[in-house]
Amino acid sequence: MIFCSLYSGSSGNSMFVASDKAKILIDAGLPGKKIDMALQEINQNPRDLNGIFITHEHSDHIKGVGVLSRKYDIPIYANADTWSAMENSLGKIKECNIRVIDKRSITEINDMSIKAFNTPHDAVAPMGYTVSAVKKRISVATDFGTFTREIYDNIKDSEVILLESNHDINMLKFGPYPYPLKRRILSEIGHLSNEDCGSAIVELYKCSANKKIILGHLSNTNNQPDLAYQTVFNVLSENGINPNEDIMLTMANRHNPSSYIEI
Repeated sequence: MIFCSLYSGSSGNSMFVASDKAKILIDAGLPGKKIDMALQEINQNPRDLNGIFITHEHSDHIKGVGVLSRKYDIPIYANADTWSAMENSLGKIKECNIRVIDKRSITEINDMSIKAFNTPHDAVAPMGYTVSAVKKRISVATDFGTFTREIYDNIKDSEVILLESNHDINMLKFGPYPYPLKRRILSEIGHLSNEDCGSAIVELYKCSANKKIILGHLSNTNNQPDLAYQTVFNVLSENGINPNEDIMLTMANRHNPSSYIEI
């Protein structure tokens, strides 16, 4: 399997996942042209995509979805509530490319299995995904305010995990956002902080070591890549975990494809 974060951050998100016989995107939250460019950069043809799987309806996850679907005739997979919330933003989509999936569903595409799970976020019905093929697993879990048991159970056995490390708590508290927005981000249905991301990784490590963890969905205003990495690094070290040996810890880039991993 292949995983590559094309873009990850508060300004837009899209992840590429491939098996021997299937290729998908999880979200496409930037203009279609930028997704095109990112796929070409990693030597992938967007015409080969078998589907785009949507986590939720916020614009930084769906901005390029409609354009890509129309241009390359790509099916779009999302639950019914998310479809209702985002359909006016996507533009005209061919009926055959409107694929409604259930929450906690498993979708089979050739040799690939895509398992959906619920995440606590302030969207109508947000989900994360675990993608598996040939006994390998890759998970994407972003946009949630609480690391729930359901998230843990669905990603704990994955070899590669893109996990939210959205904000530094002090930068958020003393930053420029209005108070209601700060409350929203800090809530149980907001976003995961660097510290809480580190604690989540500690729990995942207890299940199995040698995971590849990619920190993603960083706030452009309330976080910095070096700060996110160092904060998580410190939490792991304080719990007896060596990020250079026990876990492979990397960062997803906001502006370019990164974390190209083959397992």
